[in-house]
Amino acid sequence: MTHRVLHVDTERGWRGGERQALWLARELEGRGHRSFVAARAGEPLAIRASEAGLRVLGCDPAGEADVLAALRLRRAIRANGITVVHAHTAHAVAVAALATLRLHVPLVVSRRVDFPLRGNAGTRWKYGRAAAIIAISRAVARVLESSGVEARLIHVVPDGVDTRRAVAPAAEATLASLGVGRGQPLVVQVAQLVGHKDPLNFVRAIGIARRTVPDLRALMVGDGPLRAEVAREIARMSLGDTVRLAGYRTDADALLAAADVATLSSREEGMGSVLLDALAFGLPIAATNAGGIPEVVVDGECGLLAPRSDPDALGRAIARLITDRALAERLAANALARSVEFSVERMTERTIAVYDAVVARRDDGSRMRNASSASSAAVTGAP
Repeated sequence: MTHRVLHVDTERGWRGGERQALWLARELEGRGHRSFVAARAGEPLAIRASEAGLRVLGCDPAGEADVLAALRLRRAIRANGITVVHAHTAHAVAVAALATLRLHVPLVVSRRVDFPLRGNAGTRWKYGRAAAIIAISRAVARVLESSGVEARLIHVVPDGVDTRRAVAPAAEATLASLGVGRGQPLVVQVAQLVGHKDPLNFVRAIGIARRTVPDLRALMVGDGPLRAEVAREIARMSLGDTVRLAGYRTDADALLAAADVATLSSREEGMGSVLLDALAFGLPIAATNAGGIPEVVVDGECGLLAPRSDPDALGRAIARLITDRALAERLAANALARSVEFSVERMTERTIAVYDAVVARRDDGSRMRNASSASSAAVTGAP
């Protein structure tokens, strides 16, 4: 079955969800399906999708219930013979749900966070329009069920990582510009500076790890509303020479590839797709056990997990991976082997299976409606 998929992502900036949408759309094209990407004009997803040769449609809703944006999407669905609409982010669900009303085009929704759904009528309506909801981890699936979503609608499809790409570690000069000297042990966290990523937990964990590894250096790659608070915590703990706020970087992959240890300090986490990069780069990982992280990082096999919001435990795990190189090398080798389980190819195959299922249900429903109409016409004598 060949699909024509409209991928809808109305976020600004470039985060894990946007990268997943791009990788999926690109891989679908390579398999003979057709991908159309509806994204905000001028944003990274629209630009990168266009560079990848994908068809890009402008989608700039003023809010979730932007009827005009939904009508524009609706026209695009009809004009391009779309067979599946896939909303990749929470904010995209409403406009996609409005656009597909009465079109008999199934709506697939990706849920990437382990936050409960809001209990308001609008949220219930837009998720109720979905023919299927893709949860990126079992942890997310459990939260969806606890929020009232029927289990039959939920499909667990883990995020993917491009295991074919070659990423060279950041050059020595680049690292030096960020305060990392030659030979200094390096910890890298790539994450937004937002509450559920718990960046203060990371800073405090580095303070603990530095007691064992005095020349430790740490990079926080990413930006967000907690930047000022994080900077104050770094100053309070006298970690100015140890922790550097690198901000948003287009070379985040190269910085991560240069790390001795990759971390993720989250207290809530759907899956932690940056950890898939760490697996693919063959890095030992120190992370919390929040949400879907244990589904990616098997504790003691490809990384070390600490309880969420426990900087002492996370800091000890980081220090251990730096000081016990035999352990670090074993975990890194296992990480690289495990990355194959999360390849983009496997993620795409699982997503296509979801598309096949919802389209088959739509076709079955259409046949039943047609048969019912024909039966009614025969009984009433209608022409």
